[in-house]
Amino acid sequence: MQLRSVLDVGGLLVSSFIVHVGLGLLTVVVLRPVITKLRLDRFMWNVPLAEFGLLIIFTGVYTIML
Repeated sequence: MQLRSVLDVGGLLVSSFIVHVGLGLLTVVVLRPVITKLRLDRFMWNVPLAEFGLLIIFTGVYTIML
């Protein structure tokens, strides 16, 4: 799937990077209960910092993939 670099939303030009950040945020929100259910959060020193790191990683992955 190829995403254009600039999206036209009702005459407003929006960078596709915003879409990548949104997809990364959605992925982290979906993974949060899975991490808690599997009790992986006990291995994390600072859970919000780890979630932010996951957001950065997934944003980069979506930027490369799309």
